[in-house]
Amino acid sequence: MKKSELIATIAEKHNLSASDADRLVNNVFDEITNALAGGSRVELRGFGSFSTRQRGARIGRNPKTGKTVSVEPKTVPFFKAGKDLKLKVFNGK
Repeated sequence: MKKSELIATIAEKHNLSASDADRLVNNVFDEITNALAGGSRVELRGFGSFSTRQRGARIGRNPKTGKTVSVEPKTVPFFKAGKDLKLKVFNGK
């Protein structure tokens, strides 16, 4: 599902205008993004949790040239699915 499809579905199911649904979805995504950027963890019960993880420095390889390059340590977003989400996906319901 694309973001635009999510917005259209929410607007239809909750009798909202497309602009209100767009604002709602963007605000939710912005809050999750801001919390992760601030180092917080975001938990949506039954759906899953968003957090960040540290990746250490390493030696990588440029796929185009094959040369080795140094990759700096970085923080990356991480999602862990919740129990309800796992059960619905696994059982197909």
